[in-house]
Amino acid sequence: MRRDELLDAAEDLLCDQGSTALTLSAVADRAGVSKGGLLYHFSSKEALIKGMVERLIDDFDALMAAQSDPTYTERYLAATLEAVRSNRLRRWAVVTGASGNLFLLAPMRVAMARWHREGLDDEPDRVASQIVRLACEGLWDVASHDPDLNAESDLRALEARCRALLKP
Repeated sequence: MRRDELLDAAEDLLCDQGSTALTLSAVADRAGVSKGGLLYHFSSKEALIKGMVERLIDDFDALMAAQSDPTYTERYLAATLEAVRSNRLRRWAVVTGASGNLFLLAPMRVAMARWHREGLDDEPDRVASQIVRLACEGLWDVASHDPDLNAESDLRALEARCRALLKP
């Protein structure tokens, strides 16, 4: 899937060199394609960033849908841990690439609002659910910067403590 390879190259570039290095030429070079090959899939840098944001949202939504836990927050926790365990840690790079452009960030803001509001009224303890969701955000962001911080045993302990918070 060539489109995903181009998005991977753009995310790698953002992670390695930051947002100032994100140019269409640099992404094409990183992906091993011509700039014309990149432009076939993404007509501009903004379209490329939009593609990264959309893929990030779709990927997390798919992780959420794959979880079988009974409450939304438990599924959110499980999906976050799956993202961390499977090294899907590029969110900060994607958001950094979109920073400064409210149009490009809008889909992420909508998704974050949805992820943090959905099902709260159905949770046994609304506040505990918000705490766990916010802890998930922190875990994902810290793991993005230091993926070796938490061993599997640490992740299991964090999961157990978060799940205990969710029990009425």
